[in-house]
Amino acid sequence: MNIKDGFWVFGYGSLVWQPGFEFSESQIARMDGFSRSFCMWSIHHRGTEENPGLVLALDRADDAFCDGVAFFVPPETAPEALQYLRDRELISSAYLEEIHPILLRDGRVVDSVAYVINRDHVQYCGGMALEKQAEIIARSVGGRGPNTEYLYNTAEGLAKIGLSDPELDWLADRVRTLSA
Repeated sequence: MNIKDGFWVFGYGSLVWQPGFEFSESQIARMDGFSRSFCMWSIHHRGTEENPGLVLALDRADDAFCDGVAFFVPPETAPEALQYLRDRELISSAYLEEIHPILLRDGRVVDSVAYVINRDHVQYCGGMALEKQAEIIARSVGGRGPNTEYLYNTAEGLAKIGLSDPELDWLADRVRTLSA
């Protein structure tokens, strides 16, 4: 990837509410061919190897799409931002760094860095029932804190920008009930 002109990155989970890098533009965007899913065991950030949590990933699905936030990283901060993203997202190689086209809310189609799940990785757990996801999220804690915090912040971050994710909203409601 050539970053000398800056680059776009697609956020669909924690990047929505905690990007952690400098950007010069952001807007709502859509990526086709993937869905947002709690399909990755978290053994570092929101769980441990002994008691894994769940984190979101982009999971390939032909007829699906994922709405999120696209951030443009300007050339002057691109090398540092890309290194930060790699350190954050590629901690266990369960994510793959890929380039995918995204549709920005203003109608432009741009190529974007996206972190998608590697279905061949041991941390992939796609297809899990929502109730089971809720039970795991309600009890898991990792190096960056409770799994519940990750879920709630992501659901709230999406709601603040007017994006709806019915599964995420259901999970947040259910986890609140289980955690009460």
